[in-house]
Amino acid sequence: MSNIFLTGGAGFIGSSLADSLLEQGNKIVCLDNFDNYYNKKIKLRNIQKALKNPNFLLVEGDIRDRNLLSKLFNENNFQLILHLAAKAGVRPSVELPREYFEVNIDGTINILEIAKEYGVNQIIFASSSSIYGNNTKVPFSETDFVDNPISPYAASKKAGELICYTYHELYQMDITCLRFFTVYGPRQRPDLAIHKFARLILEDKPVPVYGDGSLKRDYTYVDDIVFGVNQAIKNLSGFHIFNLGNSRTISVLEMITELEKALGKKAKIDFRPLQPGDVNLTYADISSAKKELDYNPKFNFSTGIRKFIEWLKINN
Repeated sequence: MSNIFLTGGAGFIGSSLADSLLEQGNKIVCLDNFDNYYNKKIKLRNIQKALKNPNFLLVEGDIRDRNLLSKLFNENNFQLILHLAAKAGVRPSVELPREYFEVNIDGTINILEIAKEYGVNQIIFASSSSIYGNNTKVPFSETDFVDNPISPYAASKKAGELICYTYHELYQMDITCLRFFTVYGPRQRPDLAIHKFARLILEDKPVPVYGDGSLKRDYTYVDDIVFGVNQAIKNLSGFHIFNLGNSRTISVLEMITELEKALGKKAKIDFRPLQPGDVNLTYADISSAKKELDYNPKFNFSTGIRKFIEWLKINN
């Protein structure tokens, strides 16, 4: 059993991870600021099950609050930090770059500083496939050159990885950065394409498609991501970066087709111009994660979509 500090634990991925860790008998202090990016009720629903567990403590607060971090670390003997908290969303980051840098960079520095102060040397950092930008080499490998982010969000995640390496080098911390590839499934944020499009189709409203629908994403089911994080925890040593994806690409129009099948309804598509910050393709080379973490995604896209729609119909 570990005593874990989990940031962003009421979010989509964080709450799914929390449920898994609690089932293993771990104790979790979850810090979440319930950012108004979407309704607080959604996050509270995410952690309904966790809140019933005596090993789970929810703290509403911000990773930018150094006094709060000091209080929490003073009161708890943490062995592991899972840092998932971040200002989310590629497109909004173009409008609010300063806020994204304050949360995603300054906040990450706060986490690493408090870890150093209290001698917590085991850290997982949630990074993103957006780091690869419009990388022309596919699939994307952790050894690829990634110094051309095309959104402030992507730049903030790249900066987070660099800072993590610095703290590993200076203070011998064991840190693994995990680049998540387009995660979907139950509890997915309502602003993300699969969730948003499914609701629009159900409501007979137009589905906005930016570009010609050929943009492709490496959609990864949330249970596979949770498994990958658990495997990374078991193999925390030194400094590493791993892609966690499905290593399959699905176009926007293919994604809509799968939603139509699962919902039994046709979509009304509204084609629009491409948006700044959007990448053309994400595609994970997961050979390193397979070899080092024994990571092997189990869910194909059709199955994952069906499971998401089952959840959506209950929670609509």
